[in-house]
Amino acid sequence: MRRREFLATTAAATLSGKLLSPSTARAADAKSRTYATPSDAMASPREQDLFVTALRVGIDTKGHDYLATVDVDPASPTYSTVVDRVTMPNAGDELHHFGWNACSSCHADPDKSRRYLVVPGIRSGRIHILDAANPRGMKLHKVIEPHEIVSRTNLSAPHTVHCLADGQIMISMLGDGEGNAPGGFLLLDEKFDVAGRWDALNSGIQFNYDFWYQPRHNVMVSSEWAAPNTFRGGFDVKDVEAGKYGHSLCFWDWNEKKLSQRVDLGAQGLIPLEVRFHHNPDSTHGFVGAALSSTMWHFYKDGGKWQVDKVIDVKPVEQEGWPFHVPGLITDLLVSLDDRYLYFSNWLHGDLRQYDVSDPAHPKLTGQLWLGGVIKKSGKFRGQDFVGGPQMLQLSLDGKRLYVTNSLYSSWDNQFYPDIAKGSSLMQIDCDTERGGMKVNEKFFVDFAKEPGGPSRAHEMRFPGGDSTSDIWI
Repeated sequence: MRRREFLATTAAATLSGKLLSPSTARAADAKSRTYATPSDAMASPREQDLFVTALRVGIDTKGHDYLATVDVDPASPTYSTVVDRVTMPNAGDELHHFGWNACSSCHADPDKSRRYLVVPGIRSGRIHILDAANPRGMKLHKVIEPHEIVSRTNLSAPHTVHCLADGQIMISMLGDGEGNAPGGFLLLDEKFDVAGRWDALNSGIQFNYDFWYQPRHNVMVSSEWAAPNTFRGGFDVKDVEAGKYGHSLCFWDWNEKKLSQRVDLGAQGLIPLEVRFHHNPDSTHGFVGAALSSTMWHFYKDGGKWQVDKVIDVKPVEQEGWPFHVPGLITDLLVSLDDRYLYFSNWLHGDLRQYDVSDPAHPKLTGQLWLGGVIKKSGKFRGQDFVGGPQMLQLSLDGKRLYVTNSLYSSWDNQFYPDIAKGSSLMQIDCDTERGGMKVNEKFFVDFAKEPGGPSRAHEMRFPGGDSTSDIWI
């Protein structure tokens, strides 16, 4: 806890006549913590709690998804266990990506605090607002029903959540009201009411998925998956051949809210998913991973235009029983807060990679781990095979601990890794930030097959104090 926050917390405790309990002190710290710079974030206290979405969609039709809090403090007696669960009021949500009402883009405003989690259901279109002031005692604050969003904006399938510096929340929406492309961008106000669309109805995009904004360069970058009606039931290669999946990276004029440049990545850039800008707000560099083509692309501004170059190519491999060569399937990536390391997961091959990107145009492989996968290169963990492949990633603020889950999307899980229906897992990887390299932390493992209400699948992760994939500095 920073000195200013400690003094404020101590003063409040003194006025009430008693000291705050550890959990309440932790909650107060989490609520107020935003950072002026990435360096400040890296120097903050080590994470103690981790939020994880846990899905029962695709496992139990009557089961309700929930948000779990996992104890990640090695000094705690409940280390590596789920210590809190908030169950959603409806079945069938498919909790996917989620974010905060405020992050470091709001740091200049003393009235903004990181307190509420915005947790959409990509399948139901429902958006849940959770009060996370106490990470181990979260409460459901509000639910925004899909019919309200559709009636006001003609948008569905909420995905990426980013807070804006003015207090609004922006969410990428993957479909229109009927689940067709192209989708668009939804705005919520500070009271979590639907404020409308950020983009024009006919903005010019073909598909939508992830996004990252940087007002300092008057830009927002967005990527493409497919229409919800295309991917919802599972993956069909015929849909790729029919042009139903994206292959472009879109650059927007942030001030004018208009699409200014689209870069077609072609056959080598099929299904560009996660977008990660450098954290240094002066930098114009960033990365996007094309899942199906298994290529990593570096984008940057060259003069007045944005340039996108392929910098990593994961070759497909022949596998018995497969009708085509198996792609790595790059499904998630992130960049450390010092902009030195790039991490990404190959969900089908089963490897997790670390690259030194000090020179973003020339990444250097510095670490690789095999965790499951269909090509069977992984060893055993605790005497058992790792089910599925590495998928969602979250990195500690100091860059030393990488958290990994293995569920992608319920229908795709059931198609490629049916055993994940028995429950997925959460692991932690130790990262060498000096020389590079990674190793599995054998003391940490959360088995979501053994949850009290039955097995579930772990997906996206967030820390109460912010992280490398939700904090934006402007």
